[in-house]
Amino acid sequence: MGRTGSWVVRAGVGFWRGVVAAGVCMLVPGVWAAAVGLAVWCGAEHPWSWIGPAVIVCAGTLALAQGVCRAVRSLVARWTGTDIPGGYREAGPVMQLSTGYWWNGFSYERSRRDAVMDQRMRLWWSDPATWRDLRFAVVAPFTAGLVCALPPAALAVAVLGLAGHGTAPRLVGAGALAAAVGSAPYAWRSLRRVAVRFLGPSSAMLLADRVDELTSQRADATVAQAAEIRRIERDLHDGAQARLVALGLSLATAEALMDRDPEQAKALMREARAGATASLTELRELIRGISPPVLSERGLVDAVRALALDVPLDVAVRADGPLRLDPPIESALYFGVAELLTNAAKHAGAHRAHVSLVRDETGVVVEVEDDGRGGAEVRPGGGLAGLRRRLAVFDGTLAVASPPGGPTRVRMGVPCA
Repeated sequence: MGRTGSWVVRAGVGFWRGVVAAGVCMLVPGVWAAAVGLAVWCGAEHPWSWIGPAVIVCAGTLALAQGVCRAVRSLVARWTGTDIPGGYREAGPVMQLSTGYWWNGFSYERSRRDAVMDQRMRLWWSDPATWRDLRFAVVAPFTAGLVCALPPAALAVAVLGLAGHGTAPRLVGAGALAAAVGSAPYAWRSLRRVAVRFLGPSSAMLLADRVDELTSQRADATVAQAAEIRRIERDLHDGAQARLVALGLSLATAEALMDRDPEQAKALMREARAGATASLTELRELIRGISPPVLSERGLVDAVRALALDVPLDVAVRADGPLRLDPPIESALYFGVAELLTNAAKHAGAHRAHVSLVRDETGVVVEVEDDGRGGAEVRPGGGLAGLRRRLAVFDGTLAVASPPGGPTRVRMGVPCA
């Protein structure tokens, strides 16, 4: 396609997007214009000449503001790929108490319906996003709305001018046509700038979201810590403790048989020695599960290389150099790599894997790629979801790319100085 054809396509697409954007932005002014028309139609002597239009303006603006903002976010995301979060507060659960009343987080109501309605009204009224939407609904028509309406308005002037008689109207029509065609590919882009400026979350909303995120991370960390303590307690109780109790019984029996049956006493002592060796091995494995000695002694890179030797895969480890991080971050990344390699060998049927550890200007990036069957995804309650929660404690991220048939590529990133 030549340059002329490409320009025609861009102009056509831009013209259509400008019409859609202008139509969305001008919905609220359309309500205002209807209210003014009602006031003119009623006349100044009618008692409803200003009360009715004022009610229409207020009610219409309140009713349309959120819908207009949602439509603008959808258009901007579809046309430019820019995702503007809504930032609306979510309603909490409505619970019935033993007294029969319903609690909605704000007040007690006699029925669930009343509790839900009261909750929605209070949440809508106290949500900063509500007033942000109202501000955008008022600002957008006079900024992005006017700019996006330029191509269709210029085209309308061009049609009227070219259809008229005389040189002057036709010159005006030709100029308007040139303005419509020239501005069509660009006018609609103003919608993104205005939306990002006025629909983005405020500092108070970002702070509230951050508080919620930290609260959730603290709860996840508390749950994970409690689960880890229970696991250690269970392993000690069922493993090493049971063997040590049996070891004590064997030694007591051997002591009692030492004079009467030395051979049987020696056999019991040999069994006790084997039990002590097994207990020591279990304790070492338990310590490795808590904090591998090689991780604290030699760092993350050497610990991952040692881990690769124990995995039933052909694992290649690449690192820019030795990485010394805070012990909690090193532990989280180490056990993350261990879990990913275990999943690759156990669930994905992989034969080879590649681990990359890189430090850039933002922090540490660890990528694990395998040649398994793919199809891995983050499911609620699954291992990858738990790994994402553990990394989130350090503001880390987890990205999974695993198309059916493979390969599977998991990227862990943790910001650090």
